[in-house]
Amino acid sequence: MTVLQAVATYVPPVGRPLSEVAGELHLSASEVKIYEKFYGLRDYRVDREADGAELLARAARSLPSLDRVAHRVRYVLHAKSVPPSGPHAEPPVQAVRAALGLSGAVGFAVTQHACASGLLALDLAGRLLAAHDADALVLLLTGEKADPTVNQVMPAPTVTGESSAACLVGRTGDGDELLSYEWRVDGEFRDGTAMPPATRSRFHQRYPDTLAAVIRAAVRKAGLELSDLAKILPHNVNRASWVRVAALLDLPLDRVYLDNVPITGHSFCADPFVNYRSALDADLLPPGRPYLLVSVGLGAVYAAMVLRARGTAGRWPR
Repeated sequence: MTVLQAVATYVPPVGRPLSEVAGELHLSASEVKIYEKFYGLRDYRVDREADGAELLARAARSLPSLDRVAHRVRYVLHAKSVPPSGPHAEPPVQAVRAALGLSGAVGFAVTQHACASGLLALDLAGRLLAAHDADALVLLLTGEKADPTVNQVMPAPTVTGESSAACLVGRTGDGDELLSYEWRVDGEFRDGTAMPPATRSRFHQRYPDTLAAVIRAAVRKAGLELSDLAKILPHNVNRASWVRVAALLDLPLDRVYLDNVPITGHSFCADPFVNYRSALDADLLPPGRPYLLVSVGLGAVYAAMVLRARGTAGRWPR
């Protein structure tokens, strides 16, 4: 069994309106209006004072129990959208592992599913823990620095941000139980940001149906119906894409938690976990009810994961 025992987040405290950073993001005045009114994007939320490791550490330090259980942490996983390209001695996961005093844990990055790597890492955490004692833990970290130029080349209109999340994952405990995990790769779109216009157009056409199919498959694998889900906790690319997917699923749009789209924008792998924390704080995940984490990564990777809220995961202050 894989159990999500605790979740904490860090959201940069200051968000700047898109109209103020249009030049930095290479957006025209008309594009800003479209982003705000049609795509539901409003703020550019980054932390200029924090590097990649500090973004992760700020979320991890918000886990009140981390000091108490640090000796039980066997792995530190950093789910990243962008594979590390610097010297091997400088990955953020190694710096944050040392800063948190987790020298006895093995640390590495998980990047294979791009922005869906957070769900891949949560599944991997459970698999790794199967070889350890029942009280062993994994610290799963998500979040990374946002380069303004990334917004220009993303296949879907979005604004990237620098929110981060830290999760404690175990095999036992009173947290939220993982019920199913489904993912699918559509290799036609493997070129990601380098897709030619015709391929990019096909990606946009196929995206809603493929994502809806993966969500249905994850729910079916969990032995549930879509109507059983308390919430869908998505990646925050934009609001418009979720209007289409919700319609295909025949679900009311308010079943999809979209409150953070205008606030945080798309914070890479952190989105579903940041949304989880926000939904939990708003009492939108009743104990006993299942919910779904979902994300899409460049490549194209579609992933969905069903968990059952058990009333205790992450119910500590951020």
